[in-house]
Amino acid sequence: MRIREYESSDWPHLCVIHDEARKQELEASGLMDAFLTLEETAEGEGLFDGRVLVADDEGIPLGFIAIAEGEITWLYVSPRHQRRGVARRLVREAISCESGPVSLDVLEGNEAALQLYLSEGFEVVKRVSGRLAGNEAFAATGLVLRHHGVA
Repeated sequence: MRIREYESSDWPHLCVIHDEARKQELEASGLMDAFLTLEETAEGEGLFDGRVLVADDEGIPLGFIAIAEGEITWLYVSPRHQRRGVARRLVREAISCESGPVSLDVLEGNEAALQLYLSEGFEVVKRVSGRLAGNEAFAATGLVLRHHGVA
């Protein structure tokens, strides 16, 4: 597996990865009715506002992460490749690309993601409630996490 910059040919793969993994995330958080596809949300939620990195195995994307201005804004791994270190590698690469602290939000109820982030040195900074980013018709509660960055 290698981590590399996003290429336009990755787009269809990222759509499948996001849509499958996003459904898992929303189901764990009790927000399944809020599901929108990557095609519906990528532009409005700024997927390409920063760097997008892709984990691939022999040219096949397994997952992706986006980071902009010290914030991890997207992280999704294909359900078929979860629990194999893909997300961990993506998180570590994103942190190493930044010169300072890194933050992110995780939906309350998404325990798998929370445990990953905590195991990688993130700390819960606060709990927030409001409207779900990208689908503001739904209320959501999440945690803001912060990593102090690479020393």
